[in-house]
Amino acid sequence: ATPFYTCKPSCPSRYHVDEPAHQRASAPRPHVSMALNSSAMPPAAAQHRYYPPGVEVPGYVANTLSTPAVLAVFCATVSAVLLPTYLAIRRARPGLPPGEVATALWFVLCGFIHLGLEGHFALHAHHIGGLSDVLTQAWKEYSLSDSRYLTRDTFVVCMETVTAIVWGPLAFLCAYGIVAGRAWRHPLQSAVSLGQLYGDVLYYATCTFDALVRQQAYSRPERYYYWGYYVFLNSFWICIPAVLLAQSGRATTRAFARLRGRASSSNTRAGGAGVSNRRARE
Repeated sequence: ATPFYTCKPSCPSRYHVDEPAHQRASAPRPHVSMALNSSAMPPAAAQHRYYPPGVEVPGYVANTLSTPAVLAVFCATVSAVLLPTYLAIRRARPGLPPGEVATALWFVLCGFIHLGLEGHFALHAHHIGGLSDVLTQAWKEYSLSDSRYLTRDTFVVCMETVTAIVWGPLAFLCAYGIVAGRAWRHPLQSAVSLGQLYGDVLYYATCTFDALVRQQAYSRPERYYYWGYYVFLNSFWICIPAVLLAQSGRATTRAFARLRGRASSSNTRAGGAGVSNRRARE
């Protein structure tokens, strides 16, 4: 018998018709993977450990170095920078006070971190999740406390770029001014320290705002990531710049006080000489 075809009123196409039962039974069915739901999730979100869960890290490649190895490389690099610098300062200025030596070492370390580490991030921020060099692995380790570094966050990228381009070179210049005893040392020290302090305050503020207002967490729940990486490491750029700002403020105040004292002494001597001349004429 000839099969009877009827048009389905709810079909999306006007030309769709019902197939005969024997054709529907024998027609091959497409293979449907049971992993369809899992494949819909971005691969990077299924592999990494960053917060919030499921956050997209473009092109993510896992670290090949362990956490102790990353920290050991960082500490060794800091030592390799500071020890030769200390010896060079002592050779150039043997009588430089220990406090001045420490301040110069601080700015040299800042220069290397700003230009080297943060400059590397600024250059590769758009694809840093897919890199695997040592500097990138250090950033990936730190990003366990702040995943914004792997997600092209607008504030973080802009802030780190300004830090690398502006404060990095000026930190080296400030270290030179301290060792060479230049008069412009304290104005420059104030500018660099204020820039570092301001950037770090904004860094803390934006993350805190997102946590309190948007209920958005960027750090893993383990406390050592938040308190060790995020709070402790960044606190150096709060405490030390604040101390150096106060130091430069005191030095500037003393300089103006001495200048005014000299001006007053000159005026007094000039006034006394004028009185003596008038008496002599009388």
